[in-house]
Amino acid sequence: MKITKASLHAVRFPLNEPFIISYATYPDMPALIVVLETDTGLTGYGEAVPDEHVTGEYFTAAFEILKELFLPAIIGMSPFDIEAIHSKMNALMAKNSAAKAAVDIACYDLMGKATGQPVYNLIGGQATAHLDYPRVLSIEAPEIMAEKAKQAVERGYASLKLKVGKGQAQEDVDRILAVRAAVGKEMPIRVDVNQGWKSSGIAVAAIKQLEGADIAWIEQPIRMGDIRGLAEIRSKTAVPIMADESIQSMEDLLEIIRLQAADVINIKLMKCAGIFHAVQMAKVAEAAGMLCQIGSMVESSVGSAAGYHVAMSRINIESTELTGPLLFSEEIGDLVYEHPYVLLSGKPGLGVEVDQAQLKKLTVKSHIIEK
Repeated sequence: MKITKASLHAVRFPLNEPFIISYATYPDMPALIVVLETDTGLTGYGEAVPDEHVTGEYFTAAFEILKELFLPAIIGMSPFDIEAIHSKMNALMAKNSAAKAAVDIACYDLMGKATGQPVYNLIGGQATAHLDYPRVLSIEAPEIMAEKAKQAVERGYASLKLKVGKGQAQEDVDRILAVRAAVGKEMPIRVDVNQGWKSSGIAVAAIKQLEGADIAWIEQPIRMGDIRGLAEIRSKTAVPIMADESIQSMEDLLEIIRLQAADVINIKLMKCAGIFHAVQMAKVAEAAGMLCQIGSMVESSVGSAAGYHVAMSRINIESTELTGPLLFSEEIGDLVYEHPYVLLSGKPGLGVEVDQAQLKKLTVKSHIIEK
């Protein structure tokens, strides 16, 4: 089986409401959809969600890199030669992990369809029976976040993820404590600072105020490059620390393990160039005795399903947060969410049916590569 044609779609997914995190407010979510066709008639889908704050990629630049470099390079290759495909992309350009992830995910979709297997069966099988997901709350006033948290509990969500990191750290503490007071002690709460606290000292002072609030973990409290600062925070506080943006590569993960800088790691396919390296990272973390989460860059059903397949296949991946499709008013796929679980279809590949009319409607720019 050889790849004979690639289509690239720049899309913008409309959101139900603006998504507010520490470094940006998103009125909609830009993404790149890659469609790979083969000489056997099979079609595979992949997705990239570039983010200059996390992956170091701009949306427009990632489109051009896929168009001019990565997609032309893989025409004629077999999707099963996934290591060779990654090697070729790496030789063409360093970094650009989200663009590489789109190619990787489409190749795994093709591999699954060619073998008649869901992707998780190709990377470890079904290691867990259920995949749940949290209600993600973007940054708002404490009373608004508290009210939305209560509504989430009433709707059957099993956990909450609070976005904070905008303004002063004390404002974030107030938000978190307001939500805890609103939902009681039993509801698991995860907190994501998205690098928003300015120093390890500020982070330590804020986290100490939360030590009696039963917080599951504090995610990426300080800037991504300060792994030593992350280790300092972990050594001085009692709330578990999750590393997210600090892990851009396997080398970063090894440094976090060496410095004992985190209790949990957040693996995102957009940061590590797709399924192939995500599985490797989870295995290394397992060897170090660390638990993992598969995180979200607010992908559609295509990218979200890819992450869920990885989560399904590894026993040390204890949580997910791939809720992009729930935030969109329109998208292109049919991934099924039933509170508090996501349901993978078990169909070959990603198991996602892409609505071609919706893809065409939401596409703002496209390009075709073939030989």
